[in-house]
Amino acid sequence: MKKSVSLMIGLRYTRAKKDNHFISFISLVSMLGIALGIVVLITVMSVMNGFESELRERILGMVPHIVIGDRGDGFEDWKSLEKQVLEHPEVIAAAPFIDAQAMFRYRSYTKYGLVQGILPEKEKDVSIVDDYMIAGELDSLKPGEFGMILGVGMASSLGVSLGDKVTLLLADGATVSPAGIAPRYKRFRVVGLFEVKSELDGVLAMIHMKDAAVLTRKGNKVSNLRVTTSNVLDAPLTAFQLRNIVSDSFYISDWNYTHGTLFRAVKMEKKMMFILLAFIIAVAAFNIVSTLVMVVTDKQADIAILRTLGASPATIMRIFMVQGSLNGIIGTIIGVIGGVALATNLADVVAFIEDLWGVQVLPADVYFIGFLPSVLKWSDVLNIAVAALFMSSLATLYPAWRASKTKPAEALRYE
Repeated sequence: MKKSVSLMIGLRYTRAKKDNHFISFISLVSMLGIALGIVVLITVMSVMNGFESELRERILGMVPHIVIGDRGDGFEDWKSLEKQVLEHPEVIAAAPFIDAQAMFRYRSYTKYGLVQGILPEKEKDVSIVDDYMIAGELDSLKPGEFGMILGVGMASSLGVSLGDKVTLLLADGATVSPAGIAPRYKRFRVVGLFEVKSELDGVLAMIHMKDAAVLTRKGNKVSNLRVTTSNVLDAPLTAFQLRNIVSDSFYISDWNYTHGTLFRAVKMEKKMMFILLAFIIAVAAFNIVSTLVMVVTDKQADIAILRTLGASPATIMRIFMVQGSLNGIIGTIIGVIGGVALATNLADVVAFIEDLWGVQVLPADVYFIGFLPSVLKWSDVLNIAVAALFMSSLATLYPAWRASKTKPAEALRYE
């Protein structure tokens, strides 16, 4: 009963305060501030989720989820190993490859990077490179024809295009002759270009695995087996489980060793961004303090009358907590609706702004994507809404406590 009375009077005070325009204005500002802070926070978190998703797709789409390699100079029976690995329920594909550090030379230009010998028909199952070919195709790699597919960064550094011939030099396993040590080299014709907008565009070249075997003199051996899992985030766990399946003569590594630091940094950045932008909501929420302080001062006589009628200090406190929390609730509802609407339509909003002002928010030649990605996660929306409601409720405690300490005799002395 007492709680229902507190709720009723608190809601009535919320409606009745319109006679004081200044208090009404500050209350409106606090509500709009909370709403704006929530809109900004939901939108920023969605954009960061979008960038993280794009990074995961483009980088981890090219980087092996799991690599199984031999501790020696390679292994021959990769098909048997592939069959064992594919028995794991989380593994969706596997492909062998030969990799080596190399130097690429075209005319007077030289570039250091990584060369991978692949099987084009299997590479399509474990890599996204076939989806990001901007010239040629993965099937252009034919054994014995010594074709090469380059990233656009590498091609740009060397100044080559389709049809040009690039000299590939391998320092590892150099040929020893009476004249000294000479690196192995072979001229390859550029048959394709890819662009995934990651650092691999500038360091990676692909050739057919049989051509790589001839160049590295591995014969029928391969360097590693690349494994793709159904959930890239669970790849470390899958790699751990695969250690119980394959022989001890193999080592197993996952993307977490090579690129885990990058994604941990992104997660840390998201957490820090959440905390920093939450201060916008906190500032707006604590405007409720000033609003309630003025309301309590304005309602001294009403508080005294309620106390003389038998209202307890807890009842008085609940009345003003209800009144202040209502601002937070309304602001949170407006902010969540606005934030979800903006985050889900951000691409259209940015495109409209770009057309209106004739600017480009994310130039494709500068950033790895030419649009503003947005991925809305309802868990983020829930966390933001709960944080806003908590801060709004927290802001009501002190003014409500001051109201509950009002002494009826002193408040009615000059009435």
